[in-house]
Amino acid sequence: MEKSNYQGAMQHVIGSGFNGKSTAAEVISGIDLSDKTVIITGGNTGIGLETTKTLAAAGAKVIVGARDLEKARKNLEGIRNVEIEELDLINPSSIDAFADKFLASNRPLHVLINNAGIMWVPLRKDRRGIESQFAVNYLAQFHLVARLWPTLVKAQGARVINVSSSGHQFGDLDFEDLNFDSREYETLLAYGQSKTACNLFAMELDKRGKNKGVSAYSLHPGSIGGTELEKLLWNCFKKWVL
Repeated sequence: MEKSNYQGAMQHVIGSGFNGKSTAAEVISGIDLSDKTVIITGGNTGIGLETTKTLAAAGAKVIVGARDLEKARKNLEGIRNVEIEELDLINPSSIDAFADKFLASNRPLHVLINNAGIMWVPLRKDRRGIESQFAVNYLAQFHLVARLWPTLVKAQGARVINVSSSGHQFGDLDFEDLNFDSREYETLLAYGQSKTACNLFAMELDKRGKNKGVSAYSLHPGSIGGTELEKLLWNCFKKWVL
């Protein structure tokens, strides 16, 4: 039987010529994205902001989905080729409104970067009773991809990129209690569960998207130093020790 990730095959280095010290500018050097449309969630802060800057500089039209529009406008001021749209990933109706607006533009979507996420939060549940990290970090990705699927297919070679984390190792999916209804809540366990779901989603999406020209990827972005997640970590740490 042919090996696949479903049978536990290991990933292999692809010989790209880049490494952990390569910069975004080095990777994208010489690439013209002037005919491409990109959507990135949370593209106005941290890693997302740097991704937006890099893609926009290469000529891509970058649509940033942001929860705080005022903050997004401030952070993205002066960057060309950027559109800002309201998007609150814990709110399904906000995802639908965002998707409806893009679908109405009749544009193909060449790249969807599911970047936004949350971490280090206390037990919170959305209106559906779904644990917040699972809702934002995974279900919102699934919802957005499902709604934007026609535009991804239309691009004839689209890519979906799920920003995951090596933190997926903190927790497997507990299908018997995804929302911590009957077990003690551990924020890192919930985070790990949500990122495990991201990885599995990318694998299955890539498999199902092949005949439609849609590829899917899951990545560990590296250090969160200097981002809002790091600030949240320190706030949580202070509460634990004080």
